[in-house]
Amino acid sequence: MFTCKKTYADIPFAHRQHRHDGHCAQIHGHNWSFTFTFGCEELDECGFVVDFGKLKPIKAWIDENLDHACVFNHDDPLLKDILAINEQSGCQVYQPYIVDLCSSEGIARHLFEVMDPIVKDMTKGRAFLTSVEVTEDTKNSASYEPVRS
Repeated sequence: MFTCKKTYADIPFAHRQHRHDGHCAQIHGHNWSFTFTFGCEELDECGFVVDFGKLKPIKAWIDENLDHACVFNHDDPLLKDILAINEQSGCQVYQPYIVDLCSSEGIARHLFEVMDPIVKDMTKGRAFLTSVEVTEDTKNSASYEPVRS
């Protein structure tokens, strides 16, 4: 299998770890980086796993959904109240984005689940994601790679 990686760096967004017993339970932000590892068995006509110049849909998705967003767990007990802030203010105070788990690990899995179909569609099934690594502030990282049978 051939692989290559593409990193999107310095994406600012906040999250709230409502289950955490410390300061991470508060809304707080990081500069995040995402490294996508792509794989294939057969290279394209240019000899690439993926053409980095044709990954604009991935960057556009990140910009639209995560850049300057606030990411919350779908089961955050304050989610309804948090979401009401935008409605009550009459303007968009923040951009919410809801996931199963807003930890680095959960975001890595979420990005894999969102991006793998996009990659497969862009390459007509020739290439796919093998893993996603999420880095918080260049200090901490987590990755997701599905178990393949």
